[in-house]
Amino acid sequence: MGAGVLTRQSVRGATALRGGRSWRPTPYQVLGFAFWLLMSLAWFRVPLCCDAGQHAAVVERLRASLLHPRHPMADLPGAGSPYYSPYAVAEGAFARWTGLTGWDVVRLAGPVNLVVLLTGVGRFTRALTTRAWAPVLALAAMTLLWGTERAWWSGYLGLMSMTGNLGYPSTFAIGLSFWAWAWTLVLARDAAPVRFVGPRGMRGLTSYAALGLLYALVLLVHPITAVASALGAVACVAGEQRWGSRIRPPRERARRRRGLLLRWSLTAAVAGCAAAAWPYFDVLALAGDDSVDALHRRLYLDLGGHFWLALIGLPALWLRARRAGARPGTDARGGVRGAARSARDPLVLMFALDCLAVAYGWFSGHYTYGRILGLTLVAPQFALAVELARPRPWRRGLRLLGTAAAAGACLGLLTVQAGAVVPRSLDPVGLDQPPRWPSYAWAAQHLRRGDVVITDGYYAVHTVAGYGANLAAPAWPDASLDETVRRERLADVRTYLAPTTDRARRTAIAHRYHVRWLLLTRWHPVPAEAVVVAWSARTGEVLARVAG
Repeated sequence: MGAGVLTRQSVRGATALRGGRSWRPTPYQVLGFAFWLLMSLAWFRVPLCCDAGQHAAVVERLRASLLHPRHPMADLPGAGSPYYSPYAVAEGAFARWTGLTGWDVVRLAGPVNLVVLLTGVGRFTRALTTRAWAPVLALAAMTLLWGTERAWWSGYLGLMSMTGNLGYPSTFAIGLSFWAWAWTLVLARDAAPVRFVGPRGMRGLTSYAALGLLYALVLLVHPITAVASALGAVACVAGEQRWGSRIRPPRERARRRRGLLLRWSLTAAVAGCAAAAWPYFDVLALAGDDSVDALHRRLYLDLGGHFWLALIGLPALWLRARRAGARPGTDARGGVRGAARSARDPLVLMFALDCLAVAYGWFSGHYTYGRILGLTLVAPQFALAVELARPRPWRRGLRLLGTAAAAGACLGLLTVQAGAVVPRSLDPVGLDQPPRWPSYAWAAQHLRRGDVVITDGYYAVHTVAGYGANLAAPAWPDASLDETVRRERLADVRTYLAPTTDRARRTAIAHRYHVRWLLLTRWHPVPAEAVVVAWSARTGEVLARVAG
């Protein structure tokens, strides 16, 4: 979460042999650990729901076969599924080694992903400024300044949504993105001469190549997060890299620029080659996949209600843009560089590029680009944190901005976010609470790994595959299965469940997909050829075995 502070003091005795140095934690280390503890407890308190069943199913398939996993939710080949990322393979290997279930591994991944996220936030913020309280304020802004209506989606970092997605690959990928941006800023600010010969040149090239591997990992773990990650990388390089415009003679300036372009090209080449070499799926083929666009259209609905509090950070972005243009010798860290910098700011550029990508998603119909909306807010949120971390006394404009930010954080906390960390038993006012999906452990104890299930329940269709069972029709599109085939399976399931379908037709569908079980809501009658073996007292759902 950032390095602590070393202080030197006058000492005597044995301590003097160590040079009199004592370690003192930073505010972010103290409060970041408290936040990690609080959110980890909240994560374990709330039942897993939503996409957790899909990720648990991925772990189950990898636990069964690490090298050749089947489709995450159906009795089909899984080659080409983007769910089988390095992150998922590591989870699968861990499950095989420990004997834990997919649900257990997803649950344990939450605190681990949170460590990656929090340390990434600390590193990125410290790359923007040296002000000690800036990472703390950035964390507060990132988790509270969203909107006054619940925005619940993978990759969203409000307190409420964190209770549901901490164990997802998107959280891990976002944490890695913060680390990558911090590293990019450090390399972009390096003013050392560019040399490609000798040990020093090789050390420099190694850093750029290693950074490319980090971006490749983000791309493989969560491809849509990689879009925002790549845009952030471009913003960091364009905003911070000094291209030697004042170097004389021109020949030396041109040589420096060529060297820098080659270094950043090395980063991009390593990222692309490493991602393309991943054997489980072809990451380049995902660029033209539009099978999930329709699912993401709702991301663009009610943007104001979901995100308007983050607009409080726009004045801070405007100040950074004006400062970068008017005072080229001063950086955002409060220091003066030896050479004039470009009149561009990385956070301003990051916000502009992200907004363009989101707008492209809307106008082109590729609504999946809306998934980066959560990371689009990072620029105004972090710009606000850097400004409010300035030492006092504050000018009138900054006082007004601080007051607005405090009011916005309180409003977001009370209207949406507080229920994530306040249990209902301790809630005096009826705060909005995270969803509490039912467990299907009662049905899983009768299912064998690989059994095929037909269900008409919304919760069940998103959950039961996480116990190792298969669905006749997968709930989500997947690149490893042609979307036409998935829709045919969905149509067959609807036909099977239709009250007008006769027994012969149902039997044919059951034989076609090797259906062994029915998991039905209390509103759906059990077919005559099925035998009820278990039921849920909470939901009224029944598990019935199909004869034959």
